[in-house]
Amino acid sequence: MTKKKNKQQRNSGSFKHDLLHNIVSIFDKNPTTAFNYKQLSNAFGFKDIANKKLIGIILDELVHQGKLYEVQRGKYQLKSATSFIEGRVDMTARGAAYIKVEDSKSDIYINAKNTGTALHGDLVKVNIFSGKLREKLEGEIVEVIERAKTEFVGVIQKSKGFSFLVPDDTKMSVDIFIANENLKGANDGDKAIAKITDWPKDRKNPFGKIIEVLGRPGENETEMHAILAEFGLPYQFPRIVEKEAEKIDLTISVEEIKKRKDFRATTTFTIDPKDAKDFDDALSIKKLPNGNWEIGVHIADVSYYVRENTLLEAEAYNRATSIYLVDRVVPMLPEILSNQACSLRPQETKLCFSAVFELDDNSEVINEWFGRTVIFSDRRFTYEEAQERIETQQGDFAEEMKILDRLAKQLRMTRFKKGSIAFDKIEVKFDLDEHGKPLGVYFKESKDSNKLIEEFMLLANKRVAEFIGHPKNAQPKTFVYRIHDEPNQEKLLMLSNFVKKFGYELKINDKEIANSINHLLSDVKGKNEENMIEQLTIRTMAKASYSTKNIGHYGLAFPYYSHFTSPIRRYPDVMVHRLLQHYLDGGNSANASEFEEKCKHSSKMELLATEAERKSIKYKQVQFLTDKIGQEFDGVITGASEWGLYVEIIENMCEGMIRLQDILGDYYIFDPENYCARGKKTGQEYRMGDKVRIVVKRADLIKKQLDFELVY
Repeated sequence: MTKKKNKQQRNSGSFKHDLLHNIVSIFDKNPTTAFNYKQLSNAFGFKDIANKKLIGIILDELVHQGKLYEVQRGKYQLKSATSFIEGRVDMTARGAAYIKVEDSKSDIYINAKNTGTALHGDLVKVNIFSGKLREKLEGEIVEVIERAKTEFVGVIQKSKGFSFLVPDDTKMSVDIFIANENLKGANDGDKAIAKITDWPKDRKNPFGKIIEVLGRPGENETEMHAILAEFGLPYQFPRIVEKEAEKIDLTISVEEIKKRKDFRATTTFTIDPKDAKDFDDALSIKKLPNGNWEIGVHIADVSYYVRENTLLEAEAYNRATSIYLVDRVVPMLPEILSNQACSLRPQETKLCFSAVFELDDNSEVINEWFGRTVIFSDRRFTYEEAQERIETQQGDFAEEMKILDRLAKQLRMTRFKKGSIAFDKIEVKFDLDEHGKPLGVYFKESKDSNKLIEEFMLLANKRVAEFIGHPKNAQPKTFVYRIHDEPNQEKLLMLSNFVKKFGYELKINDKEIANSINHLLSDVKGKNEENMIEQLTIRTMAKASYSTKNIGHYGLAFPYYSHFTSPIRRYPDVMVHRLLQHYLDGGNSANASEFEEKCKHSSKMELLATEAERKSIKYKQVQFLTDKIGQEFDGVITGASEWGLYVEIIENMCEGMIRLQDILGDYYIFDPENYCARGKKTGQEYRMGDKVRIVVKRADLIKKQLDFELVY
């Protein structure tokens, strides 16, 4: 064949058609990769200019056909169904967004002009149309598949013919248009809940209606209800659910007692916070003839009262957890259960689900038993009363308390030797008046009495999980585990580099991480930077969650761990009780996918409840400082951003911001690598961990924000 004929054949329609097909095939196999004509020429082995030009012509044709995007000059990427990815929207305050894709470490950046009608948390379809931007893939949202929420809390701005609800949530970048006939009696300036009803394509704002008026901004009841509503959390039970709860027979029959192991003659007591109303766990102690100790961990038998396929069950599942705001508890179960039937009150016979252990003097588990029981609590202790008996060895049940304390300390020591991490997070508490106004701040300290309860609860949770999940117990069955993954190595490295600036060391070798973290937490104890470093260390950890797929609990160093001990306030514990009884009765393995779905829901609700709890603390911190404008305090810099420095007041742990623009004498720029703000002219630095003197400039109850200024 001559060169001329060869060239003619290559330029024939047949050759071009085949080449086009092959080019499309390459893009189909690499939907998120951009190619130029040179890369494609190399892929086909073309070196002559004519065929390279032909590839360029085909690329232009595919762009005109809508099959490709020209993502940047000369580079092309597939525009087809295969380039669409689903993910959740993480909206920024500026209106741009990042798309979180499940099982992917890379987020997709969405410019504010490409977010469409998507809102924070929505499940969306995204078209990836470019290469990396700021080390992130970029795309546009083309469809909202599922709204994360349609109800929003905000303040009414009323005009003559219409109104808007201005959302409190900074990640909600648009106001909601409300026709005045849909205000439900709301007045200008009221805080209310609006439901989005429509979002016309040609409108910038969604349309909505007011479904509840909460009250005037800044009032305690208004703000507490607003916090719950913001996260889609309830603050009262539907009347139909309360009526079902009221019909429950609270009497304990002789027949029911006969079905259970009877611990009523064994010394038993509860230890709880002084303001607790529900006592869902009790400890029993008895010396055995062989010198060992029988320790019973007795948990309220919630599943006996909350039966499957009832309204109570559906409500408990939907809530999944009790919510602990600063001034109130929003329970998972109606009060007749949480504070009466399922509360292990003293001098009352109660039904329990128990984990009973025979421990030797070294706290080694010799035998164990799980099952339904009946108990009679001899005494209700507060943590303070239990601590007094541990310290003085005086008072009723002092001997039993001393033995339990000794056994618990041995369990704790063994746990740390095996790699458990010792987080003793400081809890901020408020002294409140009858209207919920904070009069003072104090810190909750974990003492021996708290740790005593903690260790026996951990023991029960661990051994129940092992009993079902360990391979030695035949084929592992479907179960609900509390899992905690290993820490993020990149975050650990950043933490290690950061603490070096304070003279601390953090080893991040796999075998040394847990012990090194414990040493770090011990070294910072009592220092100004203690809370900050502990918070940063917690942030390096993965979030614990519920799953049927066991990966162990890294923070506790337990290969098997579950939640068995708080069914009054956690729905996963109810699932654990039901599954455990099912297997004790010889039942087959439960449906894994059904329970995994319930685990995901419980994890999601737990996260929302935690966010609401934090927001209520922040609100009370702001409220506490409203009458302290102009007062000076010592603080520690706990964070830095492009906007300013975060400072925590040492004496009350209230955190606020010093805006960079308010720092006098220089123009300060945020340096993310060194966690500091640096003056452009002077080089003066303000670093995380630095002690500073501040004055309270502003306390905004509506935005829940504190503004500070430096004292020079």
